[in-house]
Amino acid sequence: MFSFYCFKDEKNQLLITNTWLKLEWNDVNLRWNESDYGGIKDLRIPPYKIWKPDVLMYNSADEGFDGTYQTKVVVSSDGTCLYIPPGIFKSTCKIDITWFPFDDQRCKMKFGSWTYSGWQLDLQLQSEDGGDLSDFIKNGEWDLIGCPGKRNAIYYKCCPEPYVDVTFEIVIRRRTLYYFCNLILPCVLIASMAVLGFTLPPDCGEKLSLGVTILLSLTVFSNMVNDTMPTTSDAVPLLGTYFNCIMFMVASSVVSTVLILNFHHRSADTHEMSPMVKSVFLQWLPWVLRINRPGEKITRKSIMMTNKMKELGMKVRPDYPLEYPLEERSSKSLLANVLDIDDDFRAHTLPHTHTTNNTAFIRVPHGGHSVDDSHLVHTCMSSCTRELNLILKEIRMITDKMRKKDEDDEVRSDWKFAAMVVDRLCLIVFTLFTVTATVAVLLSAPHIIVP
Repeated sequence: MFSFYCFKDEKNQLLITNTWLKLEWNDVNLRWNESDYGGIKDLRIPPYKIWKPDVLMYNSADEGFDGTYQTKVVVSSDGTCLYIPPGIFKSTCKIDITWFPFDDQRCKMKFGSWTYSGWQLDLQLQSEDGGDLSDFIKNGEWDLIGCPGKRNAIYYKCCPEPYVDVTFEIVIRRRTLYYFCNLILPCVLIASMAVLGFTLPPDCGEKLSLGVTILLSLTVFSNMVNDTMPTTSDAVPLLGTYFNCIMFMVASSVVSTVLILNFHHRSADTHEMSPMVKSVFLQWLPWVLRINRPGEKITRKSIMMTNKMKELGMKVRPDYPLEYPLEERSSKSLLANVLDIDDDFRAHTLPHTHTTNNTAFIRVPHGGHSVDDSHLVHTCMSSCTRELNLILKEIRMITDKMRKKDEDDEVRSDWKFAAMVVDRLCLIVFTLFTVTATVAVLLSAPHIIVP
């Protein structure tokens, strides 16, 4: 082979080559004496006027099967015939897409006689190096690594004579710079955008739409890869595996975002946080991820102390530091805080009164006052007691509402904090997954970048 140019049609699994064949043989019937014919050393004769070997490419996929151009045969005076037909050959080539786009392909071109056996026509390689690649024209997508040739003599069961062929194995390597810049790098950037989506606050309203948009973008990139690949189930390409991993990660991030938004918008009216959820999402995970609420530092000691207080049935006041004794950290009722009295205010309020049918009466001794004064005092204190009971009832209603509102706010705050913890956990997990998948794909490739 003199000149060689290759082009690969991967979609149809074809190898298209522009090749010059070099066939040389000796015909004793075409010898002459140069002195008898005026010193003529060689002649150019059309191939259909003389005998020439019927060498064809066995694995041809061309419509006309033989893709050579019938040039003239150069016949020398000693009977040597030189036939160099150029041609554009379409040969079948099984595509191995396992390492796409970091793959090497081996395509064979098998040449042999169509009618002659090895006893009648013996094919020999002119050079053990195979094809001549000195005039090779580079392709924009493939690099030619080598083109070794081999002579094969095959014996079939039907016939005792051998059948000889010459097979050239074309070894080509894909140039990966195009795929790295246009497919792999954008995929990595899109995956990083999906990871950075976990840094958005849930109240921004674009957290879920960002994940869906990124998933659609990866689907478009995956379709671009599938359009260039042959329809085969023999193997899954390396780039396709990477895209599937990233798409799985992005889809999982969308599901995680839905869970985060669900946690963020929960309230005491719709959900109740179980003790297990509180222990995992409000104590241990924040401690592992080093997440603290403003003004509060979560440590292992604080977690153990809080759990111990819950076992004792005591409610911890958040405004008291952890180093205070447990007795001081146990909170009073909200009504007692509003009235600035102890929790047992009912036992100390108006100690000399007793109530009947929501009416308070005071025992007044008769020693120091007259009966009229006693009656007047009794009437006045009865009126004051009724007013005081009404005031206490109103205060109790207000404090109950305030207490319920504080409890609801506390539950809502716990759910929001749990959502923030899940958000941070997903950020770390998906970042590690993306980096690991990218590094694993690049390290498993036979070669990374071929410019």
